[in-house]
Amino acid sequence: MPPDDLPPLPPPAPLAQATGEVVLIVDDVPDNLSLLHDALDEAGYTVLVATDGPSALARARQARPAIVLLDAMMPGMDGFEVARQLKASPETAAIPIVFMTALTETEHVVAAFAAGGVDYVTKPLQPREVLARMAAHTHTARVQRQARNALDAFGHATLVVRASDGRLLWQTALARSLLRDYFGSEGSAAPVPLIDWLRRQTDALARGEEPQVLVCGRGGRRLTLALHAMSGEAPAEPSAEDGDEDESEWLIVASEVDDAAVLDAMMQAFRLTAREAEVLYWVAKGKTNRDVGDILGASPRTVTKHMEHILPKLGVETRTAAANLVLGHLGKLGRRPL
Repeated sequence: MPPDDLPPLPPPAPLAQATGEVVLIVDDVPDNLSLLHDALDEAGYTVLVATDGPSALARARQARPAIVLLDAMMPGMDGFEVARQLKASPETAAIPIVFMTALTETEHVVAAFAAGGVDYVTKPLQPREVLARMAAHTHTARVQRQARNALDAFGHATLVVRASDGRLLWQTALARSLLRDYFGSEGSAAPVPLIDWLRRQTDALARGEEPQVLVCGRGGRRLTLALHAMSGEAPAEPSAEDGDEDESEWLIVASEVDDAAVLDAMMQAFRLTAREAEVLYWVAKGKTNRDVGDILGASPRTVTKHMEHILPKLGVETRTAAANLVLGHLGKLGRRPL
């Protein structure tokens, strides 16, 4: 059969079509934007564009794209700084970043990954290669997002904190909400009480001791945080000679219980104020005045003053008697044990 009569070759197999996921392209060169925009739009993505660093940050925070294609070298704020700021914000930290660069020297590749990039493509851009890399990273990010959402759905708020600087590396939406409610915490840094507790527990683990949970109270609600090493092992203690910092990452699981009904029953039965009921609640759970102060954000002296008012109201003289009276009363009411 003559060559001209050969049947035409089949077209290349299409890449998996996107399902309307949003992608943000950041590049100061219009031709690059046009090339990628057309390819991504045809593949089924919803495309946003930005031509400089500040507008890229604003669009990313507003739209929460599934992935960011980021030009490394731009006038003003370069891509490395854009990536660092995206990774520093809890709202955008989980978004995968693929750098686009003509700079392939080792130092630039290292800088891209150090700034938070998960991959890079070289210019001149090949749309099919870009699409293939995007598909892999958006799939991974989607699985991770679903895992975090599943944890939240079962009430297991989770966060990962780096021990050396207390930075929140990632957190579920529920964890972010709980940190804001109990600590007034926003941003990429863990709240100071949590950091202090984490460092005490890592020191305890280094000594071979069991870690303790952190308990915080707010009205009738209480938050319990438990520590888990990401590696499953206790970290080595930092060396004072070489000045190395502990770079270990820790998974913290937070759970919340609402005991408003129990506190209401205590207030009505013993004519207590809301704060007195909170103090007595924790005393009945065997906590010391210092423990109660740490949980409620008060000084031990303030807790002592509250107990001085509580004991006469209950008609008892000791903390133990007060705890037993409360437990017995709640048992008669059919309330669950403290």
